[in-house]
Amino acid sequence: MAMKRGMKHTLIVVFLSLIVFFLLGILVELALMEPKETGYPYITSHIQRTGWLIKPLGARRAVFTKSVRQQIVSEMKAENIKEFLRDFTRTPHLAGTERNLELAERIRSQWKEFGLDKVELVHYDVLLSYPNESNPNYISIIDQHGNEMFNTSLFETPPEGYENFTDIVPPYNAFSAQGDPEGDLVYVNYARTEDFFFLERNMSINCTGKIVIARYGKIFRGNKVKNAMLFGARGIILFSDPADYCAPGVEPYPDGWNLPAGAAQRGNVLNLNGAGDPLTPGYPAKEFTYRYEPDEGVGLPSIPVHPIGYSDAEQILSLMGGPSPPNSWKGNLNISYNIGPGFQSNVSTRKIRMHVHSNNQVTRIYDVIGTIRGAVEPDRYIILGGHRDSWVFGGIDPTTGAAVLQEIARSFGKKVKEGWRPRRTIIFASWDAEEFGLLGSTEWAEENAKILQERGVAYINSDSSIEGNYTLRVDCTPLMYRLVYNLTKQIVSPDEGFEDKSLYESWLEKDPSTGKPDLPRINKLGSGSDFEAYFQRLGIASGRARYTKNRKTDKYSSYPMYHTIYETFELVDRFYDPTFKKQLSVAQLRGSLVYEIADSVVIPFNVYDYGMELKNYAGSIYKLAKTQEEQMDAYNVSFDPLFSAVRNFAKAAIGLHQRIENVDYNDPLAVRILNDQLMFAERAFIDPLGLPGRPFYRHIIFAPSSHNKYAGESFPGIYDALFDIENKGDQRKAWEEVKRQISIAAFNVQAAAETLREVS
Repeated sequence: MAMKRGMKHTLIVVFLSLIVFFLLGILVELALMEPKETGYPYITSHIQRTGWLIKPLGARRAVFTKSVRQQIVSEMKAENIKEFLRDFTRTPHLAGTERNLELAERIRSQWKEFGLDKVELVHYDVLLSYPNESNPNYISIIDQHGNEMFNTSLFETPPEGYENFTDIVPPYNAFSAQGDPEGDLVYVNYARTEDFFFLERNMSINCTGKIVIARYGKIFRGNKVKNAMLFGARGIILFSDPADYCAPGVEPYPDGWNLPAGAAQRGNVLNLNGAGDPLTPGYPAKEFTYRYEPDEGVGLPSIPVHPIGYSDAEQILSLMGGPSPPNSWKGNLNISYNIGPGFQSNVSTRKIRMHVHSNNQVTRIYDVIGTIRGAVEPDRYIILGGHRDSWVFGGIDPTTGAAVLQEIARSFGKKVKEGWRPRRTIIFASWDAEEFGLLGSTEWAEENAKILQERGVAYINSDSSIEGNYTLRVDCTPLMYRLVYNLTKQIVSPDEGFEDKSLYESWLEKDPSTGKPDLPRINKLGSGSDFEAYFQRLGIASGRARYTKNRKTDKYSSYPMYHTIYETFELVDRFYDPTFKKQLSVAQLRGSLVYEIADSVVIPFNVYDYGMELKNYAGSIYKLAKTQEEQMDAYNVSFDPLFSAVRNFAKAAIGLHQRIENVDYNDPLAVRILNDQLMFAERAFIDPLGLPGRPFYRHIIFAPSSHNKYAGESFPGIYDALFDIENKGDQRKAWEEVKRQISIAAFNVQAAAETLREVS
């Protein structure tokens, strides 16, 4: 009996000890967890629901890494971003110029001082385009004898304090064809495909042999030029209408942030479709690379193009004859916006003549590449890249992004100096010649394509950090949705009236998703910035974040001073972000994304969210096709294979996340297998053959719109096949192409699903 009582007593002691140890474990866990992050609770249950931090060891790792991340984020300072912006915008730094090389060398030197392991300049010899200094570009109105009756301005009036610079490039469109065409003028609204269709089909106006004039906005300028070429125009003039580039009630710069009447938007007019350097498409523009002749380059326009200010545009358009357009074609100039062709009867003998003499030339550019080597998986790369070249001073584009990139590099470098090292390798990149067609980033991607396909985990873009001051804008792969939402909940909102709330809360209130009002809007990735080659060609998961305008009330196309001489430090300091808190928030988000992807044991991607988005995208493209239901039935078009593949992908995604929940974090092989599946999830949607007519756009789920490079389309192959299908001559052939594209999409989605299944 005594023995039994002793055993009973021992069991009670053991049981009580286990309870005590269990409670102590909880207390230790709670002690390890910081009670607040940037002033907000760290909600473990929410993190656990993402499916990438589940097991106790994983949770402890997350708490530790969270603390390191918070140290990096807390190190970032608004005043540093301000000083970097002030420094980088002191002089013009156009790609291919000595000033831009000097800036590259300064950034390289600073990155070394910050503590990055390795920093180097990488050069490429690419085709660039510059105005002819002795034979300037302009537009004139001529009489029947060829005499010039009116000429547009040759340059913009410099803002106060910037009058003495001699290296400011005048407004021009890079890569325009040379020429002096003359002829009748036709107003073509935004020069969209539908605008030209309207002129032909509704007004019987043919643009063949004419010079057309279009307002900037709605679509990428290169698409405007392509459309003008397709519809037979001899040249195209571009201008910024106040309706698209001036906010109501705001004064022109320098008294406000609206566009002055004489300002003109610079910009390239290539149609590269992801090719990179026009002379070396698909291959890096190095000394050993075969080059096409300069006039044979990919994507070069065959007609002259030139931008003008809206004061000059008003002078020209006020003389236009012909019918009046729909109200939607009318901007805010004090004119009737007649379409033409040609001028009013009293001046009907007058014509438009273009004078465009820009030169294309092979020029050396320089990327700055800095590296922090990973401690555990040095062969896995997270890239944070943004360009530094600008048309003039680049006050917003790109230098708000370059300044943010610099502060992120400094903050990470400080932790490296203290002995910390990320699990995976982080690459910082300052790209050159983005404004000339994403050339620096694309050439580096081409040179390192084989390595990046094997080792690239993610690309985070660091272009302009502000393009407005209303709320956050995020464009990214669905793999990052959950990560972005989690991180924005842990960053203080910089918005007035939201001082005690998170960035997530202000973002949600100001820009909720249309279909998911309980979540903030996240946009599809299109193009127009340096993530293009990494996402669209190589299939590396990508994302970008910046502050933007109010899309519901601010109807101007981009920020008014876009690509003009008036993009100065003062524009940002006085009007867009005087406290620099918005740029700091963007820095914190971009830096946090890099940190979490680089240092989490399991890569924080959520494949299940991708499956849900695929379901939405498949439903949307099916709905578009159903507008032609009779033809679908007649030609036996079925989306069932695509729907089936999407369901299979969603099931496989659930299985993958269940394995993540149960993975043994002490088993490096098991962790590596899961991480490889997550890393290659985006890559699984890459078709090596590319999209029809666009071989360098290889992502089957996302691509820039064929009609607007800036916008992203889902299932782009199917979308392009359906575009304007009712007006195609051979309906059977047109619908056969739709069926082919459905087949390609279904195969790729199903193949992607197979990559997620458990390795057996």
